[in-house]
Amino acid sequence: MRIAPPFALALMTAALVSLASARAQDMLRFVDLDSPEMKNAEMTSADLDAMVQSSMPGKPLDLSNKRLSGLDLSGRHLSGAVFRAAKLNRTNLTGAKLDHAVLDQAWLIGADLSDADLSGASLFGAQLQRAKLDGADLSGTRLAADLSGASLAHAKLANANASADMRNQSMGLMRGVLKSTDLQGAVLSRANLARADLSFSILKNADLTDCNLAGADLSGADLTGAKLENTDFSDTDLSSALLPSEATLRTARNLDKARNLERARHAR
Repeated sequence: MRIAPPFALALMTAALVSLASARAQDMLRFVDLDSPEMKNAEMTSADLDAMVQSSMPGKPLDLSNKRLSGLDLSGRHLSGAVFRAAKLNRTNLTGAKLDHAVLDQAWLIGADLSDADLSGASLFGAQLQRAKLDGADLSGTRLAADLSGASLAHAKLANANASADMRNQSMGLMRGVLKSTDLQGAVLSRANLARADLSFSILKNADLTDCNLAGADLSGADLTGAKLENTDFSDTDLSSALLPSEATLRTARNLDKARNLERARHAR
C-alpha cells in the first residue's frame, strides 16, 4: 500500500477542513429569511413576560424552537434561559440579561444585542450575521458561531472560546466565524480563537493579551493599535493583515511561526 508523503496529507486535510467548514456554517444559501418562519413571532413581548413570571424558580425558561423574531425584548432578565434553535432575527435584546443562556443553533441575524450580558452563555452553531453586539459582555462565552459582518465594538470577550470544535465534526468544522467583523476596542484577553476565521476583521486598539490565535485566519485583518502581549501566532495566517508597530509585535509569541508574515503590511 502506498502512503502519501506528509505534505500531500497536509494538503488533503486542509482541503477537507475547508469544505467541511463551508458546509457547516454557510447555511444562508438554503434559507429564505423573508419567510414567516424566519421573520414573524408566534407570541408578543407581553406573552413572553408572562412566561417568565410564571416560570418555576430554579428551572430555566425553555424557549427552544420558539419564533421570537422582531420582538422588543430589551432589558429583559433571561439569565440561563434556553433558546436552542429559536428564531430571534432582528430581535431587540439591547441591555438584556442573557448570562449563562443556551443559544445553540439559534438564529439571531441582524439582532441588536448592544450592551447585553451574554457572559458564560453558549452560542454553539448560532447564526449572528450582521448582529449588533457593541459593548456586550461575552466573557467566558462558547462562541462557535457565525458573526460575519457583526459589530462588536468595545465588547468584552475575555476568556471567550471561539476555537474550532475538534471532537464532533459530523456536520463539518464548527468554529467562530468573525469574518469582516468590527472588533474595535474589544477586550479579547485570554480568549481562545484557535482556528477561528477573523479574515478582514477590524481589531484596531483591541486587547489580545494572552490570546490564542494558533491556526486562525487573520488575512486582511486590521490590527493597528492592538495589544499583543503574549499572544500566540503559531500557524496564524497573516497575509495582507495590517500589523501594529514592531515594538508591539515583539511582545507576541511565535510570530516567526505565523504563515504569510512576509505578505503582511505594517502600520505607518
